[in-house]
Amino acid sequence: MSLHVACLCAAWCRTCESYQQVFEAACAELPQAGLRVRWIDIEDEAELIGDLDIETFPTLLIADDVHVRFAGPLTPQPETLRRVLRAHLDNAEAANVDPDYHVLAARLRSGG
Repeated sequence: MSLHVACLCAAWCRTCESYQQVFEAACAELPQAGLRVRWIDIEDEAELIGDLDIETFPTLLIADDVHVRFAGPLTPQPETLRRVLRAHLDNAEAANVDPDYHVLAARLRSGG
């Protein structure tokens, strides 16, 4: 089973600028089998984002082959990210999220 972890940010966001290294380092600590990590600039990849309205940065999406496990903004601390990743790595329950996150997850699954 694949696990997609995507961080949604914007190039103009100073928080995102420093958070990219934190995100990549935290994801590198995860088991890599089936892991698909993606940094998404919501403006550069607006077509991929579709109608999803991201208001707070950084926003994290965790999805497996079937469900969206987590979707929402995070405070930009490394330990918060690690805690959320660990919590949703083994928990395959579907999260109750905006339907547009499901559309984005489907696009990521198909290689978008």
